[in-house]
Order: sequence, then C-alpha cells, then structure tokens
Amino acid sequence: MKGLFEFALSRAPVGIIVYDRTMSVLMTNRKADLFLRRYDMPEDVTTICSRIVDDVLHPSPVEKFPGEVILSKNMEGSPSRWTFRFEIDRNEARVCVFIIEDTASSKLDLNSIRRQYRLTRRETDVLRRILDGLRNSEIALELGIAEQTVKDYLSSVYSKTSTSNRVTLMRTLFISAPPDRAAP
Repeated sequence: MKGLFEFALSRAPVGIIVYDRTMSVLMTNRKADLFLRRYDMPEDVTTICSRIVDDVLHPSPVEKFPGEVILSKNMEGSPSRWTFRFEIDRNEARVCVFIIEDTASSKLDLNSIRRQYRLTRRETDVLRRILDGLRNSEIALELGIAEQTVKDYLSSVYSKTSTSNRVTLMRTLFISAPPDRAAP
C-alpha cells in the first residue's frame, strides 16, 4: 500500500508540501519540488503557515483560521497564476499546502489540437509543458525522459504545426483554438 500511496503522491497534478509545528518540511511531492526549483516560496505562504501553526498551538477564543485559507499569486517569471490552498491538521499542528498552477494549457482543448495536428500523446504531453513555460530540462525531469527526447518530440511538434520556435507555436495554437472557445 505504501508504494501505491507514493506513486499517487508523485503523480499528483498539484504540488504538496507538509510543514510541521516547527515549520520544517515533512514532505513534498515531485510537483512541489519542481515548483521550488523554479521559484522561491512566497513569503506570504510561509507567514500564513506560521500563523496557522501558532493559532493551533496557542488557540485564542476566536479561531483565526476556521475554514479554507486560499492565496492566489502571480510569480515573477511565470506566465501562470498560482493558487496556494492551506489545509490544517489541528491534532498534529501540521499544515499542508497545495500548490495549484492556472496554466495556459488548461485554457486550450489539447485533445482537439492533438487531433487537428495529428500529434501523438507523448508529443501532446511535451506540448502541454511547453505551453506552461517549462524548459526542456524541466520537461525531461517531469516526464522521466532524456532532454534529447524532449527536443526530438518538440521538433516533431514544430514540423506538424508548421512552426519553428516556441513563440510561433504558441501563437499558432492560440489562434487555431483560442482560449475563449477552448474546453474548460
């Protein structure tokens, strides 16, 4: 069962970080590790976690964090908006932070694009990550493939879409399937 849990956690589409009462990181998943490689954790996130733990350890008559705590931020250097959702384990004074990226790829119907340009599923996997602003090395790490393999898939995508670089690729895709007509 532990292997199944670890597999699911590593493949989760959101980043997960769990802090303990001392604000030490108890665990992260692969998506959170990728986020932390690219960006510094926003100060707001650590401040909120600290306040939550303090509230749990030293409760006041009126709870400061009785329900959902959600923070949305634009990260410098990211084309996406990020949402940080906090879950509180009051018994153990732990805070779980879910890191959710509102990506460019989520605004397009990639299945329709895949059919239109006759892309393979793996080319579509690479394309999704290109749209989300990942570098080749990050795509390779996330998909568990060699960086050269990412380049090969990307060359194939360029060929099939009659584009030659990421900018024209994105422009072509957003023109052929604009976000307002795309699937949610």
